Amino acid sequence: MKVRGTALRTAAVTSAAVLVLAACSGGDAEGDGTGGTDGGGGGALTVWVQEDLPDRVAATQAIVDAFTEASGTEVDLVSVAEDQFSQLITSAAAAGDLPDVIGGISLPQVRTLSANELVDTETVGAVLDALDPGTFSEKAVELTRDGDAQLAVPSESWTQMLYYRSDLFEAAGLEPPTSYESILAAAEALDSDEVAGFVGATAPGDSFTEQTFEHVALGNGCEMVDEEGEVQLDSEACVAAFDFYGQLVTDYSVAGAQDVDTTRAAYFAGQAAMFVWSTFVLDEMAGLREDAKPSCAECAADPAYLAKNTGVVTAIEGPDGSAPAQFGEITSWTVTAGADTAASQAFVEYMMGDGYEPWIAIAPEGKVPVRAGTPEEPTLYSDTWATLPAGVDTKAPLADFYAPEVLEAVAAGPEDLARWGITQGQGDLLGATQGEHPVAEAVSEVAGGTDPETAAQTAAEAVRSIAESLQ
Repeated sequence: MKVRGTALRTAAVTSAAVLVLAACSGGDAEGDGTGGTDGGGGGALTVWVQEDLPDRVAATQAIVDAFTEASGTEVDLVSVAEDQFSQLITSAAAAGDLPDVIGGISLPQVRTLSANELVDTETVGAVLDALDPGTFSEKAVELTRDGDAQLAVPSESWTQMLYYRSDLFEAAGLEPPTSYESILAAAEALDSDEVAGFVGATAPGDSFTEQTFEHVALGNGCEMVDEEGEVQLDSEACVAAFDFYGQLVTDYSVAGAQDVDTTRAAYFAGQAAMFVWSTFVLDEMAGLREDAKPSCAECAADPAYLAKNTGVVTAIEGPDGSAPAQFGEITSWTVTAGADTAASQAFVEYMMGDGYEPWIAIAPEGKVPVRAGTPEEPTLYSDTWATLPAGVDTKAPLADFYAPEVLEAVAAGPEDLARWGITQGQGDLLGATQGEHPVAEAVSEVAGGTDPETAAQTAAEAVRSIAESLQ
């Protein structure tokens, strides 16, 4: 997920946001539903955005105000918490009160909106054409498209990565851990009583565990479903991925169930040579967040020690995979069916143009641009990204702490990004599995000693059952 640490956000919509939603989702004074469902405008543009942290909402409002000043179009900005989005969009659709534009939505959410015919693909496609598809990451465009229909305009990404202690690797003469083979070899070589070779999520019922495993599994060609929608979690490639991850967490990791907080804490304490986390950890590893500071022995003198001595691997390669791949999320803007098309198109173009730099500046560690630049300045946004101040309690550019090759790898991460179910047209199934966590349960079982093949079969049957319930 796009929230810090990739854990699902638990905060509800604030009472103020609920009041705004009730007040403004009804559209203009003429009562046409969404600020101009006839496409002719006339009322304020209603924009939902999945940002509910106060500082981020305030920063977004400032961008919206700048758009209003430049265009003359009034915008009602509605902050919606991620875990409330599905319920609110369903209610709005049933009431005929859809917003005109929605921002910050995930790939599964884009597919769900499309499946329910809530996307104005013609306007979305017109936005992308106006901006020039060639200025975007090819992978991001692919993941937000269904056949010839563009479902959303991809905006930014966060990706899952394997972080490793480059100082320890260099001292041991080890190559970067880019493949199953090299990761296992490094974990074995560096594992000791003081430092675990690897630490990764194993907690059952935890989205972070599923995200971590999907990141590892994708590079081995392990998919949740195939092109026909048949569940593949018990395939040879997936069994091998469960076996590989099981070896790491049982032979070379720390004791006990691990989650989003404990994996970070172990690496930050200097007690692990490798761990898997999202790009949201970059500012924390640099010592820019007081409640999540590195605590390794060397960090007392230099809080940024780990940032300076950490390498990153974006995509992992397994023996059964055709190409390296990594887990991540693309968040996007989309225009709803029946929206004020002209104003909506202008707004999204603004957010991906004049408003793009301040938008990604809200949290650059988790908003890696998937639009590199403009036709006139092809690397404008990608170049600017590394210079933007990141952090919570202290602000500083990531370039102050990380080597250029690290930030270049982070920026290029979206090109290798893949997701279970999305390109196979099974976004609804992917979303439905999040409530039951069959993959996280299987990972936990493997970590506890269950045979990988048995755990994979159990997970596959659970997903098949979920798929049947959606029919």
